[in-house]
Amino acid sequence: MTKRNPRALWAGRHLLACSIVAGSLLAADSLAIHQSASHTPSLGGNARCGRRRFPTIDASGRAHVPASAALLASPQSQASTVNEVLDAKAHDRDASVEHASLSSAKHLEASSIEEEEISIWPRMDALDKRMMKIALPCIANFAINPLIGAVDLFWVNRMGNALAVAGQAAANQVFSSAFWVVSVLPSVTATLVSKANASGKQEDLQDAVSQALIVGFAISLVGSALMLRFPDKILSSVLKEGAPALQYARPYLFIRSFAFLPSLISLIGFSAFRGTLDTSTPLKISATSNIFNAILDPILMFTLSMGVTGAALATLGAELISAITFTAFMFRRKMIRWSKLLRFPTWSKLKPLLEGGAALQLRNVALNLTFLAVARVTQSLDDTGVAAAAHALAIQTFQIGGVVLLALSVVAQTVVPNELIEKVDASTGKRHGGKQAAKNVVNRLMSWGFVLGIGLGSLQLLLLPMLQKSSPLEDVRKAAVVPSILASVYQIMNGLVFIGEGVMVGCGNFLQLSISTVVATIAALIALNTLPALFGLTGVWMSFGVFNICRLAGVWYHQTRGPLAQTT
Repeated sequence: MTKRNPRALWAGRHLLACSIVAGSLLAADSLAIHQSASHTPSLGGNARCGRRRFPTIDASGRAHVPASAALLASPQSQASTVNEVLDAKAHDRDASVEHASLSSAKHLEASSIEEEEISIWPRMDALDKRMMKIALPCIANFAINPLIGAVDLFWVNRMGNALAVAGQAAANQVFSSAFWVVSVLPSVTATLVSKANASGKQEDLQDAVSQALIVGFAISLVGSALMLRFPDKILSSVLKEGAPALQYARPYLFIRSFAFLPSLISLIGFSAFRGTLDTSTPLKISATSNIFNAILDPILMFTLSMGVTGAALATLGAELISAITFTAFMFRRKMIRWSKLLRFPTWSKLKPLLEGGAALQLRNVALNLTFLAVARVTQSLDDTGVAAAAHALAIQTFQIGGVVLLALSVVAQTVVPNELIEKVDASTGKRHGGKQAAKNVVNRLMSWGFVLGIGLGSLQLLLLPMLQKSSPLEDVRKAAVVPSILASVYQIMNGLVFIGEGVMVGCGNFLQLSISTVVATIAALIALNTLPALFGLTGVWMSFGVFNICRLAGVWYHQTRGPLAQTT
């Protein structure tokens, strides 16, 4: 480890303080922007949270909107506010003025969207309950995959062979990295499906899902073929040539190669259901298939003495069950048709999917470059493995709250495009949705991210002593203390960052999100070249702070200058 001099320590403390202050200021500024648009005095003169200033009515029955309110409200919300006041004042007018006001109100109602005044802060109202209904299954889905991965690892460890564990882990990492290439398809598909579903355009919905499956099918064929043809070259990215673990990695990767297409079908199916605001069906399918995997693992591995090959077959079986079930449900819900799946789509229909996917792919490259740089720097800190083990412990601390916040990001990707579409209630004839409705949802989601970030970060700090007991090595526990504290503090920012970036995906601003991530990656790489040399593993986690502060700045810019920003 590099010696730390007093000046370096002083500079490090101030840099850490500045990083936390900068993140807090950006967070407060973001929330203040939302608050200023809604925290104004009501008609009666009393200030109430989440209320807009109503216009006044003069003697002629005309509405006058204060200049400050006009600057903050969107055209839709201004028209809606005027309509509300005209309706409210109509009862206090004489017959002639009442008739004129109601006539004006009807005219405004026909050309504007009626939106309920909504607080930006969580209140457990109808909006919160609707988002929770979507979020809770997403959280469960995010939690299932690490849990099942732990079950697989448990049974492989029961073989009592360290090389088997290393081989299985290496092959699994290679498969996951290859599968990452198509991971952009679900995000774009969910956004396109959400817009089509909100508009009631079944044909567009079927096009979006079918096109994603067609593109994914082509990519999966290439991915599977490469894994089957060049297994040693692909495994060489994580294992040295001639490594003893290769004897276990090769058969595992061979079998997992056939799971590329089923895994992709399941992923696109999940995004399609998510786009229709149904997150409970994918949860049931995922839970069922993964339970099947957990049951098959010991049977194939030990009862039939297949070892690591049995673990791969169990996983492949679970993926096939999931893909077949998703496909059956998508046909039942009329999300796909054979006529669309068997016909290659035109360029005009493929263009939104491919353009969005290409933009998000740039973001994925930037993210993976950052994480790869973090891994390399961490591994180079010492030759004993203490820094790497402590880093893994800090990551484990982060994941406690990260699962919840990432699930809320998925909620934002799903709900925002749905709210942006103007709809008409068949029973009442009233119009709802649109820009102001989406803005209300974004404000509430961002405040939830802020509140949960504080709560989850605090929970992680409380659980820190218990988490540290997971390592029997004193040096590892000591090295993980400060990084684990930083991981907890960063959750305040992460809640805003994850949800804000989900909003960008929901709005279809894929390129802006990618550019923001690239800028953050450049800043993180610069930090990784300087801070770890001064502060060791703590410097690595300080670089994470730089990375997320830059991402938060991108979120702030999008929400103040993007499509949902207030207009005059």
